[in-house]
Amino acid sequence: MSQPDVKQRDLLELVRPDLRGFGGYKSARTEDLRGDVWLNANESAWSNPADANATSRRYPDPQPVALKAALSSLYGCAPDELLIGRGSDEAIDLLVRTLCVAGQDAVVATPPVFGMYAVSARLQDAKLIAVPLIDGPEGFAPDLDAIANAVLEQGAKLVFLCSPANPTGAAIPLAQIEALLQTLQGRALVVVDEAYGEFSDVPSATTLRVRYPEVAVLRTLSKAHALAAARVGVVIADPRLIAVLRACQAPYPVPTPCAELAVAGLSPSALAATRARIATVIEERARLASALSVLPGVRRVYASDANFLLLRFADAEAAFRALLAAGVVVRDQRSAPQLDDALRITIGTPEQNARVLAALNAQTVAA
Repeated sequence: MSQPDVKQRDLLELVRPDLRGFGGYKSARTEDLRGDVWLNANESAWSNPADANATSRRYPDPQPVALKAALSSLYGCAPDELLIGRGSDEAIDLLVRTLCVAGQDAVVATPPVFGMYAVSARLQDAKLIAVPLIDGPEGFAPDLDAIANAVLEQGAKLVFLCSPANPTGAAIPLAQIEALLQTLQGRALVVVDEAYGEFSDVPSATTLRVRYPEVAVLRTLSKAHALAAARVGVVIADPRLIAVLRACQAPYPVPTPCAELAVAGLSPSALAATRARIATVIEERARLASALSVLPGVRRVYASDANFLLLRFADAEAAFRALLAAGVVVRDQRSAPQLDDALRITIGTPEQNARVLAALNAQTVAA
């Protein structure tokens, strides 16, 4: 990528002008007040009969201190560089709404990719610039030159890079992300969605933040940490941007039971168990990919840095139905761009993966 002659933009210039001094809603839990009789939030003085621990009658801390400390330690960042929200979905929506003026600004996404980038852009009436992934011998990869041109020529405010990518599986080398940041010189915020980062050997893009304030990273406890129902995700970014995002966030994004579960799920013993399970997933990913690649009906198994495999089939409908008949539900990708013959299969337990292979083997024999 060539180095364009563009003026470096201050990070906060990327934020919508009408939100650059926005204070947001000040809830009853915003102020740091002390007391033993709490009558400032119109909460019930009594717990619900079903609330055995009596923890749910009070509104939660907007950014739970213990959870923020645990997540900051997990991801190697300062507490003021991190915003907790309802999974990565809320972070994506907040970023689009905070940076993009409706009907004026644009968002870059790289299909086939996670659909929430496009959904959030549409809800904000931000133009979506699709820069398709390139399907090459090594698998799908982003067209970084085309992404840079989309920003510099069409004025996009946000670039979403999914790494490892969903549904294609490959991580983006850190050097390539840094080269894009150098080319853009602050003209857009580059958001690296690392929902599957724990399954990859590629270092996190958080390591680039010291040199590039225009990079933000999304992480979640939904995948490797097995807390999908708790809906805990974070955006890691420059503290100035985090402050703006917090002002635009709903008052109480993290329910107390979810925060408590997440803190427990990040204890040393829980993290040790998670690391062991990640190792199992990586081993099973290699074993399953090897076994699937030799099946007659499988056209291609893409290399993956995530906890799933993307496959092309000679007859994807037959494969999908064979798996469903065996009680195995996989993700049908045939409506996604470039994937009209593809299914995505999450890596399960060894026993679940054996069922996948048995069902597809039986379907191949029957065909």
